[in-house]
Amino acid sequence: MRLAFAPRSLSMRLALWFALASALLLGAIGVFLYRSLASELAWRDDIALAGRIDRMHALVADSASIEALRRRPQLYANMLGNRDNALWMLDAKGQLLIAVNPGGLALPSLPPASSIRLTDVTTGQAARLAWVDVWQGNRRFTVVAAKMLAERERMLASYRMTLAAALAGGALLSFVLGWLISQRALRPVRLMAERAAAVDVRRLQQNVAVKLTPVPLKETQELQQLGAALDQMLTRLADGFVQLSRFSEDLAHEMRTPLHNLMGHTEHALRKRRSVDDYEQLLASNLEEYERLARMIDSMLFLARSEQPASGVTLETIDLAELCTQLVDYFEGVAEERGISVVVHAAGELVADRALVRRALANLLANALRYGAAEGTVTIQTCADSATVSIAVHNTGIPIPAAHLPHLFERFYRCDPARSQGGDSGGLGLAIVASIMHLHGGEARAENDDTGNRFVLLFPQSVKTRHDDGM
Repeated sequence: MRLAFAPRSLSMRLALWFALASALLLGAIGVFLYRSLASELAWRDDIALAGRIDRMHALVADSASIEALRRRPQLYANMLGNRDNALWMLDAKGQLLIAVNPGGLALPSLPPASSIRLTDVTTGQAARLAWVDVWQGNRRFTVVAAKMLAERERMLASYRMTLAAALAGGALLSFVLGWLISQRALRPVRLMAERAAAVDVRRLQQNVAVKLTPVPLKETQELQQLGAALDQMLTRLADGFVQLSRFSEDLAHEMRTPLHNLMGHTEHALRKRRSVDDYEQLLASNLEEYERLARMIDSMLFLARSEQPASGVTLETIDLAELCTQLVDYFEGVAEERGISVVVHAAGELVADRALVRRALANLLANALRYGAAEGTVTIQTCADSATVSIAVHNTGIPIPAAHLPHLFERFYRCDPARSQGGDSGGLGLAIVASIMHLHGGEARAENDDTGNRFVLLFPQSVKTRHDDGM
C-alpha cells in the first residue's frame, strides 16, 4: 500500500503509517463493539417482547372472560412502561379486543403462530413485533407486542458518533506519538548522516556508527548493523584509496627511472658529435628502456582490464603436462644460462583459460629462474583433489623473509627495490598472476621453506569466474 502525496520526511511517513495502522485497529475494535451493542440491545428487546407475550398468555389463561381483561387498561399500561411499546389482542376474525398503542404504530397483518414469532416492520415507524396465538377454551386469540426502535436508533447513532470521535482522537494521538517515537528512533540515523556528510578524502576512516547508550540496546541492533556496514565500506574505500595512491606513486617511480635513463643518455650524446657506433649503442640502450616501458604499460593495461565488470575468461580443457612442457622448452635458454635444471611433475587436466593460465605460469617460472640459486633446481608440480587443482613452482635458493610473503602479489612490490633487472615486469608480474587467479575464482599463494620458495596456483575444480558471478 502506498500513501498518496507521501511526505519526504521519513519521520512523517512513519507517523502517518502508525496513525493509519492505529485507525484501522481502532476502527475494527469500534465496529466490533458497535455490533456487539446492537446485538445486545436487540436481544434485550426480544426478551422483553417475549416476556410481555408470556404474561398476556397467562392472563388470558387465568381470566374467566376477555371482557374482564378489557376492563383493566391500567394493567397493560404498567406492563408496557413507556410510549415506545404497544400491545394488541385480536380475536379469530382479526377484530381488536385490546389495543394499547400510545405511539400510534400501525398494526400489520400477521400470519398464524403457534409459538412466539418475531419480526421487524417499517410501516410508518420502525418497530420490532412479537406475536403468538393463544386459546381460551375453544376460542383463539392473537396477542401482539411491539417495541418501536426509534430510541434504540438514537442510542446507536449517539454511540456511533462517540466511536467516530474516539477513532479520530486515537488516530491523531497515534500520529503525534508516532512522530515523537520516530524522531527519537531515527536520531542515530541523522547522526550517521551528519558523520557521513563529514567524510572526505582526508577523513575516510571516520566512523559513522552511533551508539545510543554506553551499552548497546537490542532495539538498536539494526542501526548498529547499518553503522557497522557503513564503517566497513569506508574502511574498504580507505584501503582502496591508499592502494590507489600508493599505486600512483609506485607507477610514477617506476616510469621515472627509464625516462631519466633515456633523457640522461640522450643529453650526454648531444653534448658533442659522436661516431655512428656511439649512436647505434645509444639507440640500442634506449630500445631496452622502451621495451621495459612497453612491458610495464602492457602489464598495467592487463590489470586495468581484468578489473572491469565485463572481463571474463574463455574456458577450455588444458592438458597440464603438455602446457608445462611447452613453457619449459620456452625458458630452456634462460635455464641453461644460469645452470638451473627444470623438473616437471605434471599430470591431469584443468578447465580454465589457456592463455591466462600460460601467462600466470610463465610469470612464476620466469621469477623462479631469475631469482633462484644458480646451478639449482626449479620444480613444477601439479596436484588435484575433489575441490581444487594446484600448480606449484618451487625454486631452490635463499628463502624470502616471511614479512614479505603477504605483499608479494601487490603491484610494484619488491623485496629488494635495488634488484631491478632489465627483463623484469616492473614489479607487476605477480600482481598479474593474482588478477588471473581472481578471474578464475582461485587463489595465489607464496610459501617458503629451508630449501627455497614455492608459489602455488589454486584453481577450483568447477571454475566459477568473476564474469559468471555477474560482478
